[in-house]
Amino acid sequence: MARVTFTSNLRRHVDCATVEAKGQTVREILNNVFESNDRLRSYILDDQAALRKHMTILVDGKRVSDLAGLSDVVQPKSEVYVMQALSGG
Repeated sequence: MARVTFTSNLRRHVDCATVEAKGQTVREILNNVFESNDRLRSYILDDQAALRKHMTILVDGKRVSDLAGLSDVVQPKSEVYVMQALSGG
């Protein structure tokens, strides 16, 4: 199973511990995580089920390219990082 880690700035807003989840795409992995944490879904995805503009997901160190469909491939031993973009000065 892939390991899904949520950065500390995201965890300040939503209770989301690091978990392991099954799936072959980012979408499948996230859907499995959301089964036990539905509040997290609305924080990461918009009303069209696409990745919100202020969110970034990395799979094995590479930013996902399909922000709407989240169809990027995830391997069974992949490391998935979900983070909230920070801005300001």
